[in-house]
Amino acid sequence: MAVASWSIPAIPRAGPTARGVLLGGAFVTAARPPVAWRCRATLPRRVRLGGVVARAGAAETPVAGSGEAGLLFSEKFPLRRSRTVEGKAWVRVDAEPDGEGKCKVVIGCDVEGKWVLHWGVSYDGEQGREWDQPPSDMRPPGSVPIKDYAIETSLDTPHNSEGKTIHEVQIKIDKGTSIAAINFVLKEEETGAWFQHKGQDFRIPLSGSFGGDLLGTEQDIDVRPGALGHLSNVLQKPEGPIAEPHKTVPDDKGSRTKHISGFYEEYPILKTVYVQNFITVNVRENNGTTKHAVEFDTDIPGEVIIHWGVCKDNTMTWEIPPEPHPPATKIFRQKALQTMLQQKADGTGNSLSFLLDGEYSGLIFVVKLDEYTWLRNVENGFDFYIPLTRADAEADKQKADDKSSQADGLISDIRNLVVGLSSRRGQRAKNKVLQEDILQEIERLAAEAYSIFRSPTIDTVEESVYIDDSSIVKPACSGTGSGFEILCQGFNWESHKSGKWYVELGSKAKELSSMGFTIVWSPPPTDSVSPEGYMPRDLYNLNSRYGTMEELKEAVKRFHEAGMKVLGDAVLNHRCAQFQNQNGVWNIFGGRLNWDDRAVVADDPHFQGRGNKSSGDNFHAAPNIDHSQEFVRSDLKEWLCWMRKEVGYDGWRLDFVRGFWGGYVHDYLEASEPYFAVGEYWDSLSYTYGEMDYNQDAHRQRIVDWINATNGTAGAFDVTTKGILHSALERSEYWRLSDEKGKPPGVLGWWPSRAVTFIENHDTGSTQGHWRFPFGMELQGYVYILTHPGTPAIFYDHIFSHLQPEIAKLISIRNRQKIHCRSKIKILKAEGNLYAAEIDERVTMKIGAGHFEPSGPTNWVVAAEGQDYKVWEVSS
Repeated sequence: MAVASWSIPAIPRAGPTARGVLLGGAFVTAARPPVAWRCRATLPRRVRLGGVVARAGAAETPVAGSGEAGLLFSEKFPLRRSRTVEGKAWVRVDAEPDGEGKCKVVIGCDVEGKWVLHWGVSYDGEQGREWDQPPSDMRPPGSVPIKDYAIETSLDTPHNSEGKTIHEVQIKIDKGTSIAAINFVLKEEETGAWFQHKGQDFRIPLSGSFGGDLLGTEQDIDVRPGALGHLSNVLQKPEGPIAEPHKTVPDDKGSRTKHISGFYEEYPILKTVYVQNFITVNVRENNGTTKHAVEFDTDIPGEVIIHWGVCKDNTMTWEIPPEPHPPATKIFRQKALQTMLQQKADGTGNSLSFLLDGEYSGLIFVVKLDEYTWLRNVENGFDFYIPLTRADAEADKQKADDKSSQADGLISDIRNLVVGLSSRRGQRAKNKVLQEDILQEIERLAAEAYSIFRSPTIDTVEESVYIDDSSIVKPACSGTGSGFEILCQGFNWESHKSGKWYVELGSKAKELSSMGFTIVWSPPPTDSVSPEGYMPRDLYNLNSRYGTMEELKEAVKRFHEAGMKVLGDAVLNHRCAQFQNQNGVWNIFGGRLNWDDRAVVADDPHFQGRGNKSSGDNFHAAPNIDHSQEFVRSDLKEWLCWMRKEVGYDGWRLDFVRGFWGGYVHDYLEASEPYFAVGEYWDSLSYTYGEMDYNQDAHRQRIVDWINATNGTAGAFDVTTKGILHSALERSEYWRLSDEKGKPPGVLGWWPSRAVTFIENHDTGSTQGHWRFPFGMELQGYVYILTHPGTPAIFYDHIFSHLQPEIAKLISIRNRQKIHCRSKIKILKAEGNLYAAEIDERVTMKIGAGHFEPSGPTNWVVAAEGQDYKVWEVSS
């Protein structure tokens, strides 16, 4: 596989908002850098998925010829850039009663927009409780209740004496009120952004009533953090001298220890405003030469740089042009060119023209405005790709037309299904098989739509259409189970050392079943060079360090008798050879599958394979199998079917699926018809300066890509969620557990029915400890995955440890409340030291040191609690 080896430039660490970077002490929004900069290695792609740049030729020459006769390509691309607007918000308390005997709280801001106050109150003697709605006579006109805990009130827009637009709302309070505090956040409706105090909600404490101890001393009047966990692209400036709020206490009357006459405080805020621009790219034949003329034109003022490269012969290798280059061009780290556009004479933007040799088939670019701002194709979120030949341009246009046509058909099919379901809303389908067919058809259409558009964020249809599948038992060939699975990993890295692991594991079948587990994942069963089983050799020899084939079959039988399914750990990516070729290289296989070196990929230099190039990442410790070979696929399908029949396996855990295309997995699963299958797609998350980025969409996208390639027939371990949990718990950054759209930030937020969540396994924990979960916080992790959608997987070492009673309790709650892989989740809080969510309106959970109690008319009872976690369920 051709992999880019870009050097990662210094990009400031992303803050708690998506794509936020720290600029001069304030968080602002910045566009993402090119694809290849965001990952350690990026796979080159053909159309608008670029990001890999290497060598090609561009000579700076005046463009010859104009007119449309020689026009090969022309398109005007929209660009979306951001600018930051600074302003302030304020809180003022007028403590002197007016003619009606009421005191007044004024909240406002001077930043343009459509502002709404999202607010509630707390009463005396109710320390620590959640928000309550204020009494009716306290609500300004036009206020709208939000469920049972808050009010939303639009800010009016009067003008001050300087003519500057300001936004304010006044809340009148009875002199003898029992309200202890007003809690609020500001919401800007045009952008959907929230303004908070230090990442949390404002709280204005009112010490007692307005009649006696009015507001307490000056230090009692504070705007301090509350608990609303909305995070977005409207943020305060960080704490420090620049961001210190301005306080005034005018006209003190009486003792400062008892009364103050008023209170005023300001807070600086930043709002990101998006500006629409364009860039037009034309490619023309240059009269009388074999060169192509390339023209860039944009209306963006100021300095504009094109970061670009080209490719030729459809090799998928991006190249740097040899000199001469266009004016104001520099070579960037031997990876790409950066060319500054020239300001147009009329001052309306920038432009550039140059020639390229006719041998090149494509040009890739992004627009760079400054060190942190990169503008990409807003249509798909990727780098711009420009075809440079007539054939490629026509093919590009045809592909776009085909996408549009396919999209229209898919949208129509999905709409018809949804309309049909909606017309029967509230009725339980009598025919469960038909209901399941409908669900699978929706998911198939969603997967097909996704494969067409390859959006950087996927909102699957399964989330927008709810089907009551609580009683559905899926057919065994689905590969995704019933949706109610709870998986136990039935071994660790040391399990092979007993030599009798199958016997030991089988003896625990009834115990695991009684705890609520439905599936056990058993270790790799084949003869292997390594004792742990992950360097397989003779696939039909099932006598391993874990025990004999007969002991394996007996263990499987015992689990079946206990009502559990069993997954076999299938290592399909690589295989160790038994013999050497004429050069002394180990690439000739023995046993029943006596393949020669045609079964080995050609691009792994260690094993001299004569197969085709790898369709994934190479595993360099053993020969990587070429799954494009028909005889290899046929043999592996036969082997999997043999294991299903001979051993009794119900499905597969698939090792190192990064190494080969997911479409081959689809073939293997279609042939072996597993009840459940899950792939291990494990690569690095996105980090900047050693710290994890908030936005991990690119990481979970790669996992979703693989699932989609299998046509949705297998799930995948949600490595994204594990990584985010690490940072959230270790650093008390629980805001990480909600993405930009208020959904879970891992695979379970995009495709929950295919997400297998976990916090530890034999690689990350056990005696290997490659990526161990934060010590002492394991139960917080299990509270998260056992209450959330997705399919939870529990590690053997945790089950048989001091954690067992609490894990068993959490499993019992999940089963009792019928939480499943598609359960509905509503994130209630996601802030510094607290995360809380409600699942299916039947379970509420919280993790983190912050205080939280569920509110509303539902009768919630505590079902489990411990250090920094608590779970409630609906009282039966």
